[in-house]
Amino acid sequence: MTRVLVHGGEVVSSTGTTPTDVLVEDERIVALLAPGTGDLFAVDERIDAAGCYVLPGGVDVHTHMEMPFGGTQASDTFETGTRAAAFGGTTTIVDFAVQRTGEDVEEALARWHAKAEGNCAVDYGFHMILGGVDEASLKAMDALVAHEGISSFKLFMAYPGVFYSDDGQILRAMQRATGNGATIMMHAENGTAIDVLVQQALAAGHTDPVWHGLTRPAALEGEAVNRAIALAEVAGGTPLYVVHVSASQALERIAAARDEGRNVFAETCPQYLYLTLEDHLGAPGFEGAKYACSTPLRSKHEPHARDLWRGLRTDDLAVVSTDHCPFCFNDQKTLGLGDFSKIPNGLGLVEHRMDLVHQGVVDGNLSLQRWVETCATTPARMFGMYPKKGVVAPGSDADLVVYDPRATTTVSARTHHMNLDHSAFEGAVLQGQVRTVLSRGRTIVDRGTYLGAKGHGRYVRRGLSQYLR
Repeated sequence: MTRVLVHGGEVVSSTGTTPTDVLVEDERIVALLAPGTGDLFAVDERIDAAGCYVLPGGVDVHTHMEMPFGGTQASDTFETGTRAAAFGGTTTIVDFAVQRTGEDVEEALARWHAKAEGNCAVDYGFHMILGGVDEASLKAMDALVAHEGISSFKLFMAYPGVFYSDDGQILRAMQRATGNGATIMMHAENGTAIDVLVQQALAAGHTDPVWHGLTRPAALEGEAVNRAIALAEVAGGTPLYVVHVSASQALERIAAARDEGRNVFAETCPQYLYLTLEDHLGAPGFEGAKYACSTPLRSKHEPHARDLWRGLRTDDLAVVSTDHCPFCFNDQKTLGLGDFSKIPNGLGLVEHRMDLVHQGVVDGNLSLQRWVETCATTPARMFGMYPKKGVVAPGSDADLVVYDPRATTTVSARTHHMNLDHSAFEGAVLQGQVRTVLSRGRTIVDRGTYLGAKGHGRYVRRGLSQYLR
């Protein structure tokens, strides 16, 4: 048995902040102690957290490691991406296994297990993307919930010919989820209308990256969210989780549904809280390609970011994830030179989520408790991992972050650990810094030094959502 004592810090939970010492035995937290009483125990390691917060390890429930897209694949492997997550204070990810039309769902899942197993620095789980909804994939949903620890399935209203499901297919998948208790995750954009706007823009000679955003207007995100909510109601109240919400119109419909008592939930991502269509996606030349993601960045002349911060405060937005899907500028983003529709969609943010949201605490946009709730506790509850993950409590996995609120973090491609040749937040100076990270009781990062190991991360079999109304 190995004992570790994290002492002198303030444990932050979704309900408050309390000076507490944390005693760990092997992989679990065994006791929360009054300050100083940990000295009564013989321990193998003492971690001094004086002046720091002690947080549950971050839980990022939206990543795409090694994701094939647009003729290439995301530049982070499960090894590099989870190591970067560790540096950023994230100790659990939930990635997306991908089934395409005509593929066997369980064979597709096996491919993702093969990619991740033995390679991850932190613990990991999977959602299942259903690119083809038919009788076989509907039946597989039941098997994955019952036997594989996969209780969430992602559908797309976007990307016709790739991942797109029509309303009938979505309804059938939602009906099946109503029966087996799963959560439906929805990429909510009107893909067929977007394709028309893209074709029209290219025909008019508009090829620059900014048109990636201009052809995906906020109204079409709002419309798709409204349709998804209606389909979930028709399906019997299927739990619906809307991914990467970026637009006020979408949030308005989500908030209204929640006010009506429906099981509708949503996440946003750091890029939508800080970055804008004009200043980033519309950067001179081809630089804007670095910021192409879907849903897209929104205009700074509209209140989207302000509304998203408010949604996080009011719990109309439950979670901050990253949609981490990095593509290098050279040789990957440049596939879209001369045609914005061919730019691989995605940003690399898994390393900086905790710091970026903490900056919102510093700026007065969010409370300290909501920071922990949206980045750790609620995602663990939403996706069936609580209280194993997402909380500092006896019996929970000893996934702990010692966070120094007085230090600063400068974001740069020169110093980050993602396999990415640029940074969406290059040069940003953020108040707060991850100092020490424990994953299941093992110190894997300490003061900027990586102490973890490939293969330390284990697969997490998830239960049903614990966040339903």
